[in-house]
Amino acid sequence: QVQLVESGGGLVQAGGSLRLSCAASGRTFSRYTMGWFRQAPGEEREFVAAISWNGGSTYYADSVKGRFTISRDNAKKSVYLQMNSLKPEDTAVYYCAANGAGSLYNPNVYDYWGQGIQVTVSS
Repeated sequence: QVQLVESGGGLVQAGGSLRLSCAASGRTFSRYTMGWFRQAPGEEREFVAAISWNGGSTYYADSVKGRFTISRDNAKKSVYLQMNSLKPEDTAVYYCAANGAGSLYNPNVYDYWGQGIQVTVSS
């Protein structure tokens, strides 16, 4: 079992930055590929970024590539999402999730989810 809690969201102006954190409980955190997803009102949940169990590989949606950076610290059982050059279209509820197996981009294969945290980017 893995429990996930996001923090660091809020309101920021376009062009600004935020850093999301996701703290995990459970002894098996380091086994999981971790991902960030987001969901805007009326939209489906979409993939943002993912990172392999040891941090050696990272993956990004085209819409955030070059602006967002995912990282993790297995000793702290945490995963992070540094978001720079934020745009109004980045406004959404952001979720971290732990992937058991399967496509990184498919939310249905993630086993555990945080409760989500709001990020609002004003123009």
